Amino acid sequence: MRSLYVLLAVSSVLSAALGQSYLGRVDTIGGTTYDWQSTLGVVRMLVNSPDYGLHAAWLWSGDTAGASGLNMRYNFYDYDTRRWNWIDPDFMQSGGSVFMERTGFGNIDADPHTGAAAFCGYAGTSALWPIVARDVGPGAGIFEFCNGPEGYLWPRVAIDSQGTFHIAMSEQAAYIGVRYSRIRTWGVWDSVTQPGDTAAPAYSVVASRHDDKVCVEWARHDSSSLSWRVFYVLSTDAGETWNTAVEVPTPTAFGGDTATIFSWAGPFPFFDDESRLHLMAAVEPVVHETAYVMPAEIWHWCADNEPDWAEVHRAACDPQQLQAPLGHNVIYADRPSIGQGAGGRLYVSWEQFDSSNVEPQTNLLRAGIWAASSADNGASWTPGVLLTERNTVSHRYPCVVDRTMNGGPAGDTVTVLFLADQVAGSALYNQGPFTRNPVICQFVPAPLIGVSERDATASRPAARGLLPTIMRRLPAGAVAFDAMGRMVVNPKPGVYFVRTEPSAASRQPSAVIVRKVVIQK
Repeated sequence: MRSLYVLLAVSSVLSAALGQSYLGRVDTIGGTTYDWQSTLGVVRMLVNSPDYGLHAAWLWSGDTAGASGLNMRYNFYDYDTRRWNWIDPDFMQSGGSVFMERTGFGNIDADPHTGAAAFCGYAGTSALWPIVARDVGPGAGIFEFCNGPEGYLWPRVAIDSQGTFHIAMSEQAAYIGVRYSRIRTWGVWDSVTQPGDTAAPAYSVVASRHDDKVCVEWARHDSSSLSWRVFYVLSTDAGETWNTAVEVPTPTAFGGDTATIFSWAGPFPFFDDESRLHLMAAVEPVVHETAYVMPAEIWHWCADNEPDWAEVHRAACDPQQLQAPLGHNVIYADRPSIGQGAGGRLYVSWEQFDSSNVEPQTNLLRAGIWAASSADNGASWTPGVLLTERNTVSHRYPCVVDRTMNGGPAGDTVTVLFLADQVAGSALYNQGPFTRNPVICQFVPAPLIGVSERDATASRPAARGLLPTIMRRLPAGAVAFDAMGRMVVNPKPGVYFVRTEPSAASRQPSAVIVRKVVIQK
C-alpha cells in the first residue's frame, strides 16, 4: 500500500499560449498525446554535442483515442543557426520520427566524435527486438538502423569515447532482468550477456566520454520489505570484462523508526568529466510496512565523496494543504537527472507536485520542474529553484542536459526537456484523456540556479511570476540577463533578471541575490 504521509510539516506555443512567466526562455519543440514517457527508470532524453548543438528526444503519438503509432521523435537545436531544425505551426508536427515502424521506450545519446545522435527503442508485435538508429550527421535527420536479437525489449543506449554503442535491455519472456550487448561494428551486435540482475525491472547504462568506463545500473524490487535494492557494475575496458556488482545502500533520509526506500523510477547514472560515477535518486519513507509518497527527497551519490550520499532537496507540505493524490507510480518529488557545466558544476532537475494545484478533470495534483546545483562534486547543493510557472498544465518527465551550453561571459545555460501534460494523470492508466501535450525545452541561465538559500527566497517572486522590482538603473555590481538568458551590458527599459554579487567586504560571500526587475526610463 502506498499512501500520503507527513513526517515533518515542511513547505519546502506554452508561454505564449498560456500567458505565463517561466524562468529563462521556453521553446515548444514538439508534442505528443502519449503522456507516459518512460517505463521504470529515468532515461537520458537531452544531449549536448558542444561543437554542433542540442539533441532532444521524446516518445511520440498523435492518437487522441489511444496509443497507436508510437515512435521516438527527434529535434535538433543548431548552434550555427540558433534555431530548432524542425518547427511546424502545429507543434504536434514539430520534430521528426526516427524509426520506420512502431517503436518506443528508448533513449538518446550522441557520438562524442561525430556529434551525431543515436536512438534506441524496441519494435515488433509478438516477438520483440531492440533497434538502434544513428544519424548520418549532427541534426541531419537521416537515420541508419541496426536490429538487435529477438526476445528483448526496453533498450537503453550509451556511446563511449571510442564510438562503441552499449545497450542494456530486458528479456521479453520475463519483462525483467538486465542483459547487455554492444555494437562495435555497425550492423553487428555482440552476443548477449548478463552483467546485471535477473529480476531487475529498472535499469540503465552510461558510458564515459573520456575513457573506457561503462556502467550498468539497476534496481530490484524486494516485495518482502517494500524496498528497491540498487546495484551497479563497472567495466573499465569498454564492456569487454566486468567487475563484481556493487550494492549501493539507501541514504539515511528520514531517521528514527522510518525506513528509506528508492522510488519506483530508480536511480539515474552519470559519468562526469573526470569519469567519476554519479547516481541521482528520489527516496520515500516506509513506516510500519507501508510506503508513503510524501515527504519525498532527492539525493545524490558519488563514491568519491565522504559521505557518499548527500541530500539535495526535501519536498513536503502542511497536512491541511494536501488536497489530492499524485498519480501512477510516482512520489511527491521524483525522476531526478543530472548534468554538468563547463566549470565542473553539477546541475540536477526533477519533477515535484504542487499540493494546492489540483487538476479538476482527474482530481490529481499537477507538477512543476525544479533544479539545484553543486560546486563541490555534489557534497552540498543550493536550494531547489522552481523553473516552471504554476498554471493549468502538469510539467512532467524532466531531463537536464548532460553538458550545459557555453554562455561565454554571461555564464553557462542549463537546458531542461519536459512534457507539458494538459490534463494531470496518465491516460495510459485511465487517469484522463489523451491530449495534445507540448514538449518543452527550457533555457535557464546557470546563475539563476546556482544561488544560496537567501537567493532562492529572493528569486522566487521572479520564478513564480509575482510583481518585479522597479528600478531606473542597475545597482553597482549587478549583472542583468534578458528573458533568453543573455547578459546585457547596457540594459534598455524592459524586464530583466538581475544578479547582484556581494561586495568584497561582505561577511556573507555566498549572498548572491537574483530578482526580476523592470528598468524604467
